[in-house]
Amino acid sequence: MSRTPAPSSRVVVIGAGIVGCSLADELTARGWTDVTVLEQGPLPAPGGSTSHAPGLVFQTGPSKTLTEFAAYTVQKFGSLDVDGLSCFHPVGGLEIATTEARWADLHRKAGLAASWGIRGELIGPQQCKRLWPMLDETTLYGGFHTPDDGLARAVLACRAQIARAEQRGARFLDRHTVTGIERADGRVTGVTTDRGTFPADHVVSAAGFWGPVIGEMAGVDVPLLPLAHQYATTAPLPELAGVNDPRDEASKPILRFQDRDLYFREHTDRIGIGSYAHRPMPVDPFTVAAFDDAPVMPSSLPFTSEDFAPSWQDSVGLLPALGASRVAEGFNGVFSFTPDGMPVLGESRELRGFWLAEAVWVTHSAGVAKAVAEWMTDGRPAIDIHECDLYRFEDAQRSPAYIADRGAQNFIEVYDVIHPLQPMEAPRPLRTSPFYPRQQELGAYFLEGGGWERPHWYEANAPLAEGLQLPERDAWSARYWSPIAAAEARATREKVALYDMTPLRRLEVTGPGALAFLQRMTSNNLAKKPGAVTYTLLLDDTGGIRSDLTVARLAPDRFQVGANSAADLDWLLRHAPDDGGPSRSSEAESGGVQVRDITSGTCCVGVWGPLARDLVQPLTRDDFSHQAFGYFRARQTYLGHVPVTAMRLSYVGELGWELYTTADMGLRLWDTLWEAGQEHGVIAAGRSAFNSLRLEKGYRAWGHDMTTEHNPYEAGVGFAVRPAKGDFVGRAALEGRSEETASRRLTCLTLDDPAAVVLGKEPVLVDGTPAGYVTSAAYGYTLGRGIAYAWLPAAAAAPGTAVHIEYFGEKIPATVAQEPLFDPQMERIRR
Repeated sequence: MSRTPAPSSRVVVIGAGIVGCSLADELTARGWTDVTVLEQGPLPAPGGSTSHAPGLVFQTGPSKTLTEFAAYTVQKFGSLDVDGLSCFHPVGGLEIATTEARWADLHRKAGLAASWGIRGELIGPQQCKRLWPMLDETTLYGGFHTPDDGLARAVLACRAQIARAEQRGARFLDRHTVTGIERADGRVTGVTTDRGTFPADHVVSAAGFWGPVIGEMAGVDVPLLPLAHQYATTAPLPELAGVNDPRDEASKPILRFQDRDLYFREHTDRIGIGSYAHRPMPVDPFTVAAFDDAPVMPSSLPFTSEDFAPSWQDSVGLLPALGASRVAEGFNGVFSFTPDGMPVLGESRELRGFWLAEAVWVTHSAGVAKAVAEWMTDGRPAIDIHECDLYRFEDAQRSPAYIADRGAQNFIEVYDVIHPLQPMEAPRPLRTSPFYPRQQELGAYFLEGGGWERPHWYEANAPLAEGLQLPERDAWSARYWSPIAAAEARATREKVALYDMTPLRRLEVTGPGALAFLQRMTSNNLAKKPGAVTYTLLLDDTGGIRSDLTVARLAPDRFQVGANSAADLDWLLRHAPDDGGPSRSSEAESGGVQVRDITSGTCCVGVWGPLARDLVQPLTRDDFSHQAFGYFRARQTYLGHVPVTAMRLSYVGELGWELYTTADMGLRLWDTLWEAGQEHGVIAAGRSAFNSLRLEKGYRAWGHDMTTEHNPYEAGVGFAVRPAKGDFVGRAALEGRSEETASRRLTCLTLDDPAAVVLGKEPVLVDGTPAGYVTSAAYGYTLGRGIAYAWLPAAAAAPGTAVHIEYFGEKIPATVAQEPLFDPQMERIRR
């Protein structure tokens, strides 16, 4: 199936805000000149979020993808000007800390900046005051200065890009209100407005907080919540009189006071103050007034001064000169939040040719537009954007109630210090495995992922942790961790443990064309007898790793696929024969192939450890010996009264099986295993131990260790590529590539200090210079030291190479290690 539309494609973009204008510019620059941008308001300031945006661009954050979007926005807008005025003003950014916790977090942010290639420097209170003389430096611990951040002049950037796109053939039509999306045979065919219909092969919704309105017209869910955000401007300040050129407006860095959910920027002789400190103010996009009916503009709601009063006091405390001033004007500006705070990008599967570019802030606008334009014209973005994919959300995360709850919470947490393991607080519990009651009885400590409650350790195992000699952890790495995890890892290595693997996605692919379909879609050879299990990869056309899968052939025409996310299901459905059809469900049947998500109707227990066979064998009449039931094999059998699909796999490096059954039999399966395991010292173990054990064994986690930006040879999974089997997606792109030709590699590091711990995304320094970043990390309880996997240049990936990992400003020595670190001969698994 071709993913590259013809160059003559007709495109209609809905919305001429910063995203729509940037997209028109990016598309026309790539030769797609039949582009029409429809806008309900007047140009160039139609009244959406772009028209009132304060324009802050801080590039650095935990997401590498968003950082790259922001970096491109800075680069592009910095190259554009209107009437001699640049569309980006690089005044820099300054984030200050007034608490010890924030000061520590700024050290972490400095590490993120180094990982992603952004210039930044931690500075002291006096240096902060030199940059912002109005600051009361006695309240500060210090700050993080990023000289290349600054102010995007969004309306000017729209004007500049409109002019360029029009020169290439695009047209921009304002005062056109969209009233419907035309479609036929599962594809978009045009857009209807109050001033006529516009035929289209592709329609892009870049409507901002009106996205759900356009989505409803197309029959496509748009999971975002519009919220109002307060912005106020002071009266003229004597301290700024004559300081700033009115054309530039500002000379000082954008100031973030995140300890009070505030930011500040100059407006010539005034200061603008933005606040996230107030209550969430959700806005119904279906009731927002049109431009002609709005008092100011649709996205600008009346200022609620009572909500701003605490923020004004906090502002005066930080900038005492404001005590002699007042709020001269303000408004509550509307913009969008999603359940996870990330944009929503991609083409709808339900309505082909209908694209979303929604929940995008000015900060990331040009980068998002570039990625979507690449996606439309080339078939894929140049960078990994799985965090933004339309299909990343589970069905349980798409309810209006969930979107409202999580969108409001994300607003509250915009400036919070968020730990990478920190779970959402509500709505919980949302998704639970059939084992949940037993896990509660054992004192499971749950974190959350994909809506699932996931045990990370069990308080019932606390006695096993007594007497363990473990290094003392710093406060950050000790959050969402317990020494019980070490006891659970040890019990897995010495006896046997039960792991709840239910949250891992399971797909079923059936039909006479199933084998041919999976052979074409994946990199390894699946043409094996029923009972075989194969580790394989989903690649894109450039050879990038979209996902890794475990595929069990249960019958000649039936396969069970262990996948990573809802996006894997979407990818397979799109590529199923005849494109899988315009299906809204989680399955498609066409061309002799049916793809179905069976996750919610099934469950899985991992039974792992040297005594796993002693536990399982007495429960079944089938032979579970190594000779009769080899590694990477599957069979359907019974354990006691429970029908199971048993797969001899291990993600912890020990003997054992993944045992699957239907959800209605799940609790009985757990109880059967638990009772039989008592004589063998069985325990329940959580994800914290699991992650440690899998890193000791060198197993990759897709989305963390490898993405579409990496090919299999770089990522160390080239063994899952079998070019000789015939053609498959990505095969041609991998020709001539090998581990020897890789310029970078996913590299195993061990920390030299047995007491040191890192968590992930820290920069790795080679000869004192940032050269890569950590992907996954954990303490290796079997090895007695920390483990980190990191992307490094191939020249630095040789075992024995000395490097440093920067953790909260401390440079921790580490050494490149030969992998796997544990049981390299696979003797413990194959016995």
